[in-house]
Amino acid sequence: MHNTWLAFLSTLASLSPFLSPDFTFPCNTSRLETSSSVSLFLSFSVVRRCVKKNSSQEYAAKIINTKKLSARDHQKLEREARICRLLKHPNIVRLHDSISEEGFHYLVFDLVTGGELFEDIVAREYYSEADASHCIHQILESVNHIHQHDIVHRDLKPENLLLASKCKGAAVKLADFGLAIEVQGEQQAWFGFAGTPGYLSPEVLRKDPYGKPVDIWACGVILYILLVGYPPFWDEDQHKLYQQIKAGAYDFPSPEWDTVTPEAKNLINQMLTINPAKRITADQALKHPWVCQRSTVASMMHRQETVECLRKFNARRKLKVRMLGSTESCNTTTEDEDLKVRKQEIIKITEQLIEAINNGDFEAYTKICDPGLTSFEPEALGNLVEGMDFHKFYFENLLSKNSKPIHTTILNPHVHVIGEDAACIAYIRLTQYIDGQGRPRTTQSEETRVWHRRDGKWLNVHYHCSGAPAAPLQ
Repeated sequence: MHNTWLAFLSTLASLSPFLSPDFTFPCNTSRLETSSSVSLFLSFSVVRRCVKKNSSQEYAAKIINTKKLSARDHQKLEREARICRLLKHPNIVRLHDSISEEGFHYLVFDLVTGGELFEDIVAREYYSEADASHCIHQILESVNHIHQHDIVHRDLKPENLLLASKCKGAAVKLADFGLAIEVQGEQQAWFGFAGTPGYLSPEVLRKDPYGKPVDIWACGVILYILLVGYPPFWDEDQHKLYQQIKAGAYDFPSPEWDTVTPEAKNLINQMLTINPAKRITADQALKHPWVCQRSTVASMMHRQETVECLRKFNARRKLKVRMLGSTESCNTTTEDEDLKVRKQEIIKITEQLIEAINNGDFEAYTKICDPGLTSFEPEALGNLVEGMDFHKFYFENLLSKNSKPIHTTILNPHVHVIGEDAACIAYIRLTQYIDGQGRPRTTQSEETRVWHRRDGKWLNVHYHCSGAPAAPLQ
């Protein structure tokens, strides 16, 4: 299939053409107006219309220059394509093909021409609470679908809510799965700091384990905006904004909220519940009376004030984009920032492991190590040791019986993140202790540990020590 494509990219000199009898990029097709909701690697990609020759059907082709991508970006791109292939729903922008060739990757999506949902709303002559209910209904349908496939979007926001066409009543389409992740059922784990500031959930900001409920929190923020035209949490100071979110500090001020039905406020409250375990699910929200019985529950009154506030809200968003150059740079906290957080996470768990060794706590040690841990260390006389029995002997016979204080310092830790679920840390370990004659001693060793994340939990899978023994009794 990958050999059956054609592109003539005469207007993109930096991109090389690829051949196919089935699809073409017309020379006179202009570059599509796009935001971060269309492109994950904004500076390395372009989105253009393409036409399927045998049907004249138009699609949107996202063309990524992979020559400039890091190994981690390649993995993110592969993850995005893998996730998008799973999702086939009328309220989700569908991926039709993913093609990789030397230097470039092509993602062929539905062509959505209706623009952003929020921009369409301000152009309407009539907009009511019932219309907001219809919008959130479609958004929840898309979120429920991805959650059923164990996908978490992590970046629900207005820029990622598009309309299929300019026609009245066009379907709302959820776009941009560049930050989406795969989870196992209702798994809660730390998947990194990713999303957009005003839509981040309290658990992400607290760096707690999280999962599908983060998308529901973002839906609650979006619904709030749909009803009054401004967000529930707002401050130019990002630190203060995050404090508001973590505290769940929002309200329904007069007079704009006086005309909103209690049922709508009830749904928002259930979506913006601080405790993710108590937060409503997408499936439950779809059964909420304000959503499934909107013709009788939601108000039909025109909300002119909401439209005017939403117009100002949209203008602020667009101004921010123009000022900072790209939507991604100003609105989205990408996974690149999470790299620093993940490195600190590896350093922290390494320190916890060493603390367990110093305390002679074998139970704590086994919780952090893989049962099949392999290791090279001086005590094994240069042999590769596999499993926990070798370590158990030292814990039970020496470390647990040691009553003298041990102090360890990690110097020059260097963490190398390997994809989403693996990392390697190298460091110098200084160990201070009191010997049998009561004299202070210091040993130094150069150590490397390989970590692997399983079910959201980091485990030490390999350990290498060179130099002196890592601890006096080990």
